Amino acid sequence: MGSAVERTDEHVREYLIYRGFTSTLKHLDSDMKADKEKGFRVDKIIDQLQLFIHTFDLNGLKDYWGYLDRRLFCRLEDIYRPTVSKLRTSLFRYYVVYTVQLKNLEKTQEFFQRQAQELQGKPEWRDWFILPFMPAPEQNPLFSPYFSRQWSDTFLVSLHNFLSVLFQCMPQPVLLSFDSEVQRTTCLQEENDQLRHMLFSLQGEAKLKKQEEMVHHKLPPYVQNMDRLGDTELDLVTCQRNPALTTTPSRNFFSTFLPQARRVPGKMPRGLPGSSPTQASLGRKDTAANQPKDPVAASKEPRPVCSAGGTSEPQAGFTSHPRQRRHQDHEKERKELFSKPQNQMPEKRGESGDPEPHLEGGTTSSDLIDPPPPNQTQVSGEGQRATGVLGVEQPFIKLSQEEYGEHHSSIMHCRVDCSGRRVASLDVDGVIKVWSFNPIMQTKATIMSKSPLLSLEWATKPDRLLLLGSGVGTVRLYDTDAKKNLYEMAIDETHQRILSLACSPSGTSFVCSAAAHAGPGRSGSVTETVPRLPNPLSVSGQLLLWDTKTVKQQLQFSLEPGPVAINCTAFNHNGNLLVTGAADGVIRLFDMQRYDCAMSWRAHDGEVYSVEFSYDENTVFSIGEDGKFIQWNIHRCGVKQSENSLPQDATGPFVLSGYSGYKQVQVPRGRLFAFDSEGQHVLTCSNNGGLIYRLNSTSDSGLEKVLPLGGHKAPVVTVDWCSAMDCGTCLTASMDGKIKLSTLLAQKS
Repeated sequence: MGSAVERTDEHVREYLIYRGFTSTLKHLDSDMKADKEKGFRVDKIIDQLQLFIHTFDLNGLKDYWGYLDRRLFCRLEDIYRPTVSKLRTSLFRYYVVYTVQLKNLEKTQEFFQRQAQELQGKPEWRDWFILPFMPAPEQNPLFSPYFSRQWSDTFLVSLHNFLSVLFQCMPQPVLLSFDSEVQRTTCLQEENDQLRHMLFSLQGEAKLKKQEEMVHHKLPPYVQNMDRLGDTELDLVTCQRNPALTTTPSRNFFSTFLPQARRVPGKMPRGLPGSSPTQASLGRKDTAANQPKDPVAASKEPRPVCSAGGTSEPQAGFTSHPRQRRHQDHEKERKELFSKPQNQMPEKRGESGDPEPHLEGGTTSSDLIDPPPPNQTQVSGEGQRATGVLGVEQPFIKLSQEEYGEHHSSIMHCRVDCSGRRVASLDVDGVIKVWSFNPIMQTKATIMSKSPLLSLEWATKPDRLLLLGSGVGTVRLYDTDAKKNLYEMAIDETHQRILSLACSPSGTSFVCSAAAHAGPGRSGSVTETVPRLPNPLSVSGQLLLWDTKTVKQQLQFSLEPGPVAINCTAFNHNGNLLVTGAADGVIRLFDMQRYDCAMSWRAHDGEVYSVEFSYDENTVFSIGEDGKFIQWNIHRCGVKQSENSLPQDATGPFVLSGYSGYKQVQVPRGRLFAFDSEGQHVLTCSNNGGLIYRLNSTSDSGLEKVLPLGGHKAPVVTVDWCSAMDCGTCLTASMDGKIKLSTLLAQKS
């Protein structure tokens, strides 16, 4: 504890020198010299409170107690609220008694004048308002106990003990936990490195196994089935028979092992006498090239001697069973066949001199014998390279996938807070769940709303606050730690649908998008018909800026060419720019320093569903009703940098089919895409889970599929991506109320 305090003191001194606070630095140095314990001291807090009382500084006393209330007392459970209230009442009584004891009637009257509005409704202060008008209050039985030395000492000791226990139970200040956080981060990095090495080794072993399996996948169908043949069939395969007797049976025999779709009548190529049907089907000659490279092994290799009748006789001097000897022959032939590179096979066929039979549709026998192996890189006719799973190292590894299933209806919003510790999810029934996933998945709070909720957003500072937009024209500020509403703001009676909320990075203000009612099917809830507006311009809307401290509206933004419903909003990293997507298909970029629209352009045919700044904030990405995923240059109005078409299950409206032709359709309300920590990959929705693409790809499409997350049985309607160091957490929420939490590990190249 002492070493942590000393290091923190040095950090504070360095900061004061950097800021030029020389007088503050002098006071800090003098206090540090007088400090002997190098730790927390409750007596200093008591001394400061007494100093405010002895100097009649009522404002300082109230501010100091208010700070303690905000930083400490508000974290206590509700059962301790009466204790805090009694201590505050005793502190103010101690101040009033002190002013009366020193005959400072002016300060006594000032206290009751300034505190009258707060204290007049409290029964414990009802009799105290006559105190300034009593000639000798210390002799009154009602007030005499408070003028005794015993009461003041008891109060100060009680306050001292309460603060001591409170500070021992509370976590240390953030600055003092700096060392522990550094150690924790170092341990996590070391653990991640070990896990990454383990994963790379396991991945390498998996690749080797898959490559070994690929060799078996290359086997032609009839060769694969040879291991399952009986003695009679092996005799037919390994022995040469009279051509006049075996022409038709050989064709029928091989046709039984070919795939049904490729089974066509044709003449099989004949092999030389003494060659097996396997060699004959490949058009090979029994030449020295096909013999074993080792002459000793070749001389010792047993060979079957076949008669014209089709029965085999063992060689003289070789006592092995004929079936075992034939099995060894076939194993040798298979090794010879597949030890050659695939691109050399046509040359070998060409050397045989026998023409390769052509099948229907231009298919040759080489297509039947050597199909292209799966999971390997192929080159298309245009020269573009389509990379397989084994050909390219994936940028992410999916470590785990967990499910949060506390919702019982379709999800509308699912967002992670700024610290990455908590998640807030909202369903169409108006139920909000606040839950954490580290170290275990646990529900922290459940919010039930009487009015329908349409939007949700975390506040940035402090990150425990949650903004909730309703369908009746109100926005609530909810404290997830205290589990209570702090404020409820009435936005506008004519525009009651709060479609979007965005809090500025500084936390001092938030943007609210309000729209008029558009009739059934456009509230964001699940319906049975596709909710489409005939004319988005017919629904008016407002874009408002509210102050979070004063809880008052600051201004209303001008929306040109007319008031329109704003569907989505997003700030840049410092809050100087605000981008919005509207129902008229127009993207508007606002300058938050001048509070006006810097530029606007027609972005989509139909509504804009989701919009976000890029990683470098030089471009803006948007998804619209037309199914386009477009990147826009904000330095050149309306200029596209890339455009990609996404499937409907990534852009909405989202459809969930049921029994008897029943359909559930949901209009997009939440976030439709999210970026990783470096802005190189984007997570989108799909029918059965999230889908990660690589941005700025060299392919013509501009998007390259990297990793499907999967895991859902219903369409995913909103996503979010929280990144912390090398590990990232992807959230995908679907129409069946399930939320999948996928933990990814980024592979560093």
